[in-house]
Amino acid sequence: MKVCVVGCGAIGSLFAAHLARLNDVEVHAYDVSAAHVDAINKNGLRISGAADFTARFHATIRAQEIPRCDYGIVATKSTHTRGAIEQARNIFDDRSAVCSVQNGVGNEEIIAEHVKQVIRGTTFPAGHIIAPGHVGYDIAGSTWIGPFEPSGVPMRLVNELAEMLNRSGMKTVALQDARGAQWSKLIFNASTNPVGALTGLHHGAATFFEPTGALFDALIDEGTAVARALGIDLHDDPKKMVRFAANAPGKHKASMLQDVLANRPTEVDFMNGAIVRMGEKAGVPTPLNRAMWALVKGLEHFWTNP
Repeated sequence: MKVCVVGCGAIGSLFAAHLARLNDVEVHAYDVSAAHVDAINKNGLRISGAADFTARFHATIRAQEIPRCDYGIVATKSTHTRGAIEQARNIFDDRSAVCSVQNGVGNEEIIAEHVKQVIRGTTFPAGHIIAPGHVGYDIAGSTWIGPFEPSGVPMRLVNELAEMLNRSGMKTVALQDARGAQWSKLIFNASTNPVGALTGLHHGAATFFEPTGALFDALIDEGTAVARALGIDLHDDPKKMVRFAANAPGKHKASMLQDVLANRPTEVDFMNGAIVRMGEKAGVPTPLNRAMWALVKGLEHFWTNP
């Protein structure tokens, strides 16, 4: 079995490293960071924190070097989905299935423009790049995957990928309908990420500080109202997810805060922006999510057009 991880940042690295521990899986990774790729190929990929091991697999900055793969796992930032899948599309054919484990909503639609069989996914584990070839595993958690409905991918392929990931140590649940899991994570992200990005607080600090903790709850209530109006039953309670992550060891910085500190474009359009757009379609007001979206977009504007 051949698997390609598209985007070997913190989350993609976790998936690639775990899968590489399986004797019956050949792992390839495509990433744009030459330093990260070189370190992986030279010394392997080290994972430390919630798990501690080193895995070896083939990584490259040239997608054309990767052979045809049975499965793909797209783990890029949502802002890079289109460019990444355009580069990697020749790795997959009509028999391949490609799964998004990215933040937000809207990535599956982009992937489906280039790949026939698409799997909807969302993942809770979190991490950060410590150095090229070394990823800190900050928060362990589950992954949920299911068919992306318009693609018609058979449940057999979803189950096969879930079985492979479970054997690798990445707890994965296969669902007939993964929208509830995806929206649970979306609402969690759309509350915690922009608040962390705007205040500089790590997740635990923002949760236990009363003003920002209350803002988390209010943003979650807005997102939950949109999901309910769309007929989506949440798989988990986002407020419980916030508390679970807040009690994890260490001081995890939300991915959007990491982007802001590095002056990188954020995923706010796929998080709060998506809730605003879906709220407009469903007739549900989302003033807090709109405010978070506008403020983060203002930050992005500041460092590109000060």
